[in-house]
Amino acid sequence: MTPQSTLILNVDDNDGARYAKNRILQGAGYDVVEATNGTDALEMVKRLSPALVLLDVKLPDINGIEVCRRIKSNPDSSMVLVLQTSAALTGRADKIRGLEGGADNYLAAPIEADELIANVNALLRMHQTQVQLRDSEERFRQITDNIDDVFWMFSVPEGSLVYVSPAYADIWGRSVDSLRQEPGGWLDAVHPDDRERVQERWSRLLDAPHYDDEFRISAPDGGTRWVRDRLFAVRDTRGAVYRVARVTSDITARKEMEALLRVADRNKNQFLATLAHELRNPLSPIRNAAALLGATGDGPGAGERQARAREVITRQVDHLAHLVDDLLDVARISEGKIVLRTEDVDLGAVINQAIETAAPLIAAREHQLEVQLPKEEVWVSGDPVRLAQSIGNLLHNAAKFTPKGGRITLSVSLANEDRVRISVRDNGIGIAEDNLPRIFGMFTQVEVPPDRAPEGLGIGLSLVSHLLELHGGSLEASSPGIGLGSTFTMELPLLRVASAQAEEPHGAQPGSDGSGMRVLLVDDNVDAMEMMGFLLAEMGYETCTTSDSSQIEELVLRHKPQVIVLDIGLPGVDGYEIARRIKNNPAMAGIRLVAHTGYGSPEDRRRAQEAGFDAHLVKPAELDDLEKALKG
Repeated sequence: MTPQSTLILNVDDNDGARYAKNRILQGAGYDVVEATNGTDALEMVKRLSPALVLLDVKLPDINGIEVCRRIKSNPDSSMVLVLQTSAALTGRADKIRGLEGGADNYLAAPIEADELIANVNALLRMHQTQVQLRDSEERFRQITDNIDDVFWMFSVPEGSLVYVSPAYADIWGRSVDSLRQEPGGWLDAVHPDDRERVQERWSRLLDAPHYDDEFRISAPDGGTRWVRDRLFAVRDTRGAVYRVARVTSDITARKEMEALLRVADRNKNQFLATLAHELRNPLSPIRNAAALLGATGDGPGAGERQARAREVITRQVDHLAHLVDDLLDVARISEGKIVLRTEDVDLGAVINQAIETAAPLIAAREHQLEVQLPKEEVWVSGDPVRLAQSIGNLLHNAAKFTPKGGRITLSVSLANEDRVRISVRDNGIGIAEDNLPRIFGMFTQVEVPPDRAPEGLGIGLSLVSHLLELHGGSLEASSPGIGLGSTFTMELPLLRVASAQAEEPHGAQPGSDGSGMRVLLVDDNVDAMEMMGFLLAEMGYETCTTSDSSQIEELVLRHKPQVIVLDIGLPGVDGYEIARRIKNNPAMAGIRLVAHTGYGSPEDRRRAQEAGFDAHLVKPAELDDLEKALKG
């Protein structure tokens, strides 16, 4: 602190002595104000906050020692320095009484100028140190008061509490005052399973004044918090540990996230294992059926065995296609790429389509299916394919999780004026109460009946739930308990209700006679291409095949195909570019182009249409869909 920035209050009722001290202090560069009695001195201390009061003991109204006591006892002025002076009370006992009254120093008159200035400077240096220490403590307090972590300070070796920040109340759920009254209260709140370990570490405070640990705290409301507790030593100038500082952080959210990650990791591993199982399962019967087709001669029963082998292959390929479709749908939903093709939908027609999809499994499990539909036609706005997929999925699940010979009921009812409710109820294995909240989670698996091996990827219900949300609907599950069946209820916005119309005769089905239509098949999967060629040939089509895109123009000129079925993902070439090249060639522009590809997103369909394809089929294509695409 420099003299130019320092204010000194000179208090003395003797005009001559006061004047002399003023001249000495001002000569040293200090700002000086003066008072002649104790009352004025106290008022000026309150108003001006001087750095130092040069205070005479004998004053006309209040004794100087009493003035000093009042200055020091007031929190607002306790840091003001007091230099007591006296010309009369100069004995040893007088000095002791003055210092005990709170004075920072005591000088007996007469006082030499250099002695006075030296004492003032020494006191002001001490004052500057005190101010810096106080500012440092204030900064420390503001920091610790405003952080989420608990900051502690304990003495060593006794381990008594010196300081704790306000965050203690938030994390421990107990007040700071209660901790001061009972310093061991923090340890009592440690979870019983962790308390012995924490207490053992605390008992070695002097020998091991450092650790980094994690433990639980039992909150007064019965909850549990996880904390990370770090302890480190505070040493004096000689390097001896005289205190320990401690920082405690609430890591409950981190622990919960770690638990969720562990569950997600287990689900991922379970999903991958299930996926491998589900993908391998159909391969065995497909391989055996293919071997049977190759080994079957012309003997008795050969036709029946071949037909059976074809049924097995068709069924298992359908199963694989269903798995792939579900996986792709999950990816599209996760990325927000599912696009609904919304139209006015007759719910009865959608339900018939869903029943047709699930019928083979229901029949194989020998279940009795009861369908309860209202007399009126119920119409909703939605994507008929996705709605049929959702209802079919619920029927499939009901059949899968119901022991053989069970009952499944599908019912439709009007919930109110603007909602329609579709329920699928079974008398199967049921759902445990604690599983109901997570039943729609992705990759969730439940136990299957003992007479069936586990199947499915645990994504069906999650997929249905998301699809219904996209339609503005919802899906709920209920079950009385294990072994008591389950009910899944869909709700959708109601569009309208109309009187049932008389059933119109079905239109003619597409014929199986290709009538000699010429088809060029282009695919790098030779097996798939040859099988499709054989099937089309059996249906009356004239086919030629190639896996080399460079041969397309030559084959077109030679065979003059009316339709080209083209794989988009050919090696080293872009199928879209091939389509554009064909359509831009006047000699080939009139040929119908059918894309046959594993890429089936709306974006893929758009790109195919822009490239000039007349139809888009996703592998493996249904035979009826293939014929429709060929004939246009």
